Amino acid sequence: MRPQLLWVLAVLMSLAAGAAHAQPAVATLQGLVPSPDQPQEMAAALKLLLGLSVLSLAPALLVMLTCFTRIIIVLSFLRSALGTQQTPPNAILAGLALFLTFYIMYPTWEQVNERAVRPYMQGKLRFEAAIVQGAVPVRGFLLRQTRQKDIALFLNLGRLPRPAGPDEIPMRALVPAFILSELRSGFQIGFVLFIPFVVVDLVVASVLMSMGMMMLPPVMISLPTKILLFVMVDGWHLITQSLVLSFA
Repeated sequence: MRPQLLWVLAVLMSLAAGAAHAQPAVATLQGLVPSPDQPQEMAAALKLLLGLSVLSLAPALLVMLTCFTRIIIVLSFLRSALGTQQTPPNAILAGLALFLTFYIMYPTWEQVNERAVRPYMQGKLRFEAAIVQGAVPVRGFLLRQTRQKDIALFLNLGRLPRPAGPDEIPMRALVPAFILSELRSGFQIGFVLFIPFVVVDLVVASVLMSMGMMMLPPVMISLPTKILLFVMVDGWHLITQSLVLSFA
């Protein structure tokens, strides 16, 4: 028998074996997927799919609907102003920003737990009512940190009616307005942080130029000077205090 024929027979046998194993798997999958004739099971499957979709969006919600954005922007500006390249590492900055986010957002999450999560788990609220009640503390936090100018921007862009009060502002306008306000606040604080470090760089460069040491890179002197000044004034304590108080 020729080798080519042996290869063809081997491929056919493997395909037949694969089809034999695939039939039970398909049958099992068909048993798991509810048919359209079973509306209750179909609704349960759709709720499960919706829950998994919400869980997949949880990291984005944690980043964009909390104070994490402002904190990580300020910490990144601080590292750039110090000129320490990758010190502290990105993992350290992200971890610090995450724990500060938990600390700042704890009162809001506690209100959500008291008003929505706990009554829903005890069977006192339906799912839709729990969503409405849980959104009230979150909306209050977003409104406190969002500029009216940014809210008006997204209301005008979406051609939405002018709300009679804060409670009538739709979330699809409030959420992007909050993100825009957080970006602005983070850049403002970062700019203020940059000023003293830029002054140090200018002073060191001027001193080296006046001494005729033009071949010496100013960063060789300014970098340890900035680190020393930052440590002497207890910079991490001041930055953390300023960030937490900015959300008060």
